[in-house]
Amino acid sequence: MSGSAAIPDDAGHPVPDAHPGHHDIMPYDPVGARMGMWLFLLTELLLFGAMFIAFCMYYIQHGWRFSLGSQELSTAMGGANTLVLLTSSLTMALAIAAMQRRNTRLSQQLMNATIVCAVGFLVVKAFEWGGKFAHGLYPTSDHMAELSQGEQIFYSLYFVMTGFHALHVIIGGVLILWVKRRVTKGLVTTDRLVMMENVGLYWHLVDLVWIFLFPLFYLIG
Repeated sequence: MSGSAAIPDDAGHPVPDAHPGHHDIMPYDPVGARMGMWLFLLTELLLFGAMFIAFCMYYIQHGWRFSLGSQELSTAMGGANTLVLLTSSLTMALAIAAMQRRNTRLSQQLMNATIVCAVGFLVVKAFEWGGKFAHGLYPTSDHMAELSQGEQIFYSLYFVMTGFHALHVIIGGVLILWVKRRVTKGLVTTDRLVMMENVGLYWHLVDLVWIFLFPLFYLIG
């Protein structure tokens, strides 16, 4: 007989379980969760790695044209976003450390700072993209059609790779908000921290990818 079956009383009526939902609780498996996260991150690395390989192959063919395209990008904006993401990586790591020390309030404040950095990154990127669109430097534009093939490939890769990275920044910010809410509800604690640690790993991957994107697009010119 299942351990969750109700026990009848003297009148033959079933008595409800004294611990409703107890048998529906998912087991806590930090090792399995970490392994699953690392496998997921490996697929992300393979995806971005394929993009980096494509960039390098085209750069070998159109290196001078890529350098011309890079000169149209704002190194100041790219550098600012690099600093913002490095700061966000630090605040996320400190948020996890604060939870390990049972300082829930400080951890939430540090996660808020990480989210602010994510929003700041997206705002800078929006201004940067807006400037490119204003000057007709985007796929399918008439001005783009007048550029050399190498420059067209450079800007196409720029929008695809930085746009895909920005999508990951948005997803990471949403995940951090979700973890912060679970911390507030007491569902993420010092003894059950793997969910927060996995989100932190994802965020560090987002930062790491940008560390490679920044020199490829902004510094080769």
